[in-house]
Amino acid sequence: MSKSASLAIARVMAHCGGAPGDAVKYLAQAIAQSPENAEPYELLAELRRESPDEVARSVAAPNNLWQFVVGAYLRFLDGDMNQAAQALGSVIGYRPDVAWASAPWFGDERFLEAVTAAGLADATLNITDYGPELSSDAARDRLRPWFRAIDVVCDREPVAEAMARMAILLRICGRTDASLALCDRADSVERVSFAEVVRAGTWRRLGDRRQTAAAFRRALELDPTNWSLYLDLADLMAEDGNFAEAADLVHRGLEHEPEDVTLRAAGAAYQARAEGSVTHLDLLLELAPEVPHAGYRNGLIEYAVGGPSLPADRITAARRLQAGN
Repeated sequence: MSKSASLAIARVMAHCGGAPGDAVKYLAQAIAQSPENAEPYELLAELRRESPDEVARSVAAPNNLWQFVVGAYLRFLDGDMNQAAQALGSVIGYRPDVAWASAPWFGDERFLEAVTAAGLADATLNITDYGPELSSDAARDRLRPWFRAIDVVCDREPVAEAMARMAILLRICGRTDASLALCDRADSVERVSFAEVVRAGTWRRLGDRRQTAAAFRRALELDPTNWSLYLDLADLMAEDGNFAEAADLVHRGLEHEPEDVTLRAAGAAYQARAEGSVTHLDLLLELAPEVPHAGYRNGLIEYAVGGPSLPADRITAARRLQAGN
């Protein structure tokens, strides 16, 4: 159905004794066909003034995309800019092929002056929830208003942690220079470990392993009790074949979180590879079924079975576990 047809049906339903709830749905369809067009939003605002209860009921328990699209705008009308942004971010992540961010309200000064840095950061991460492909020129063009919002909000309310979180989207979109620059801006406000973690991910995407490791080490300097950072750096060292250093890093992480199964399994794998330790391979085989991510578990097993002089029966057992048997 065309945009004009959706609008026409919505007008009839809204103003000629029809069903306001159905009118809302048709207006949402018109928005999806042309998010930058102001008219559907104006009709939606008018419809809510005339039939507030019916409009509220139509989006009260959202389970369809159109309800989230409408809900985002209604939250904007209510002045709840953080929730408006977060709803729109989820919509973009679910359907990134539509230029949802071109909605007039999203670029409105009332929105840009009121949405908080934390709220926009949450919304920005919502875009990434479904793992959308955003590194094309077309995707970047559709997200141009969102990039502008990041710049405006970070200028108005510079919060280091929030800025670093927003930099993740820039990296995913292939705007690696802009992502690194936003992390630098975050550093100028306050040095936080997460900015270094994001920076590490960006350098990793660029293929610069030296810069990646340096960023993780700076993150550890800022947050020396964060066990997951030891694991991140250990995994990077293992990829480079530095299994003894990887094992040492995991050991340091275990000082802060001795019961984490993934950390323990990684330590066992790297020790088995570095030393050919049957004891550590046995520990890995014991822990592996509890490692929550199958791909990571199988990678650890692959490292471990490459250790020197390991017994053939243990390697066979590891291979069976790796294959899910």
